[in-house]
Amino acid sequence: MVAVSGALSGIFVVIANAWMNAPTGFDVVNGQAVNVRPLAAMANPAALPQILHMTLAAYAATGFAVGGIHAGLILRGRSAGFHRRALTIALLVGAPAAILLPLSGHYAAAHVARHQPAKLAAMEALFETRAGAPITLGGWPDVDARRTRFGIEIPYLLSLLAYDNPSAVVRGLDSIPRADWPHVPVIHWSFQLMAGLGTYLAGVGLWAVWLLRKRAPLHERRRFLRAVAIGTPMGFVAIEAGWIVTELGRQPWVIYGVMRTADAVTPMPGQLFRTGLFALIYVFLAVVVVVLLSRQILHSPMHTGEHRSPVG
Repeated sequence: MVAVSGALSGIFVVIANAWMNAPTGFDVVNGQAVNVRPLAAMANPAALPQILHMTLAAYAATGFAVGGIHAGLILRGRSAGFHRRALTIALLVGAPAAILLPLSGHYAAAHVARHQPAKLAAMEALFETRAGAPITLGGWPDVDARRTRFGIEIPYLLSLLAYDNPSAVVRGLDSIPRADWPHVPVIHWSFQLMAGLGTYLAGVGLWAVWLLRKRAPLHERRRFLRAVAIGTPMGFVAIEAGWIVTELGRQPWVIYGVMRTADAVTPMPGQLFRTGLFALIYVFLAVVVVVLLSRQILHSPMHTGEHRSPVG
């Protein structure tokens, strides 16, 4: 029940954010929102792509974080059945989600291409509208020169991923007023980080599925264990990078196409105190979680009759 309620609460949060990216369910008359339709707002075009992508990312991040901890402990000699079973269960959750993430990312990118072209152009540092637009790996977007330096271009791939047509025209930043550009370098590199880490987890996820199908003992595959251990923080780092792309990529709009962030900002006396207080509360909760997990995992039995260290 707790898992279901947590998943549902996360979905509703994502729906609210999706509405900010694709606002629907109301009309604007003389600067006022009228004819408000809550269900139509929840069914906005961005809701399904964002729900799928974020839910899969959450399961992948959690599965690999848990699996990585147990993989690391097994590498250090804790070969108890507790760690082996925990590793397998974590990967059964995280690996399929990580493998499906590129598909959900493709679905989400297709939505962004059609509804938020400035965000997609910033993600790929695409300054010029092009047919057969490329994917750019790495590189530094030079906004003043309107070019990406040191990047590696893969021709036609962006058009293919965004429109399922390698010759499709993809709007660049040149088709968007300069005042409506988001922060291109931060968004481009956040997207690169998210995509790179997600690709790594998907690759390790495929490796895990292959080993599980072979019924190979995971705790004896040291290279695999190292790969899982390295991926421990990657899912959560990728999620944070993805949220930077989602939120900063919407700028300068707080509600896309309806209200600018500058118009939404209002004075808030005492905000620094409230922010600091909530930060301290979350730090305290983080310490509590670390202590509880340490008691349950780090202080678990070293072994229960099995070999102390994996071989192979």
